[in-house]
Amino acid sequence: MTSINVRTAPLLSLVIPFYNESSCIDCVCSELHQVLSENAGSIPTWECILVDDGSRDRTGNMIEDWATRHAHFRAVHLTPNSGQSAALQAGFQAARGLYVATMDGDGQNDPRDLILLLGELQRRQVDMMCGIRERRADNLIRKASSRIANRVRRAILRDGITDVGCAIRVFRRDCLPYVPFFRNAHRFFPALVMAAGYRVAETSVRHRPRLKGTSKYGTGINNRLWVGLADLAGVYWLRRRALPYHISETMKE
Repeated sequence: MTSINVRTAPLLSLVIPFYNESSCIDCVCSELHQVLSENAGSIPTWECILVDDGSRDRTGNMIEDWATRHAHFRAVHLTPNSGQSAALQAGFQAARGLYVATMDGDGQNDPRDLILLLGELQRRQVDMMCGIRERRADNLIRKASSRIANRVRRAILRDGITDVGCAIRVFRRDCLPYVPFFRNAHRFFPALVMAAGYRVAETSVRHRPRLKGTSKYGTGINNRLWVGLADLAGVYWLRRRALPYHISETMKE
């Protein structure tokens, strides 16, 4: 990750991956800017890193426009389309905040929950705070496949996380360099953070209908369950062989 100056770093870096989401970008960014501007007491300094994951529509141009016209926004471009985990990794590497958050680019996450999650992370003194989507605004296939996948994952990894598919999360910056990245790693962030020796908690958040269009990052039983089984086996192997230590150093002035 980018090295930072603690004195000048923003409190929060928000990373939002986009893939062919030109119909949602203006609404998502406008709402985010309004919400964080109105809650400057809770999050006084922030940046939003908009990541274009090799989109074929106007997404790249639109996030570039936001980064040009608004000081809080930055644009990162991936070529070619590399998947959500790659987009998040690119955003994390660019982040300069003391805390780093993630959110989907389709408008289903409410940016007001960033204040809630950051506050809960600080209050509970944990390193990652996950959202739990209540009253999910998804179709039956997405709900069913997600429910099955969550049960299988909890049984094997024993991470205790209710809703690993919830995209709105907050991390302490310090833990992110120890999280390994690979394709679909974002589906296992809580387990990977725990494997590195950090603390994870969760709390309920809002969930809303998609603003426009359809999901571009894969839906359905095949993508959310069967493809995930191979990744689950890999994460299980990785957790059993993790070295969850942290280094501190004392030196004479």
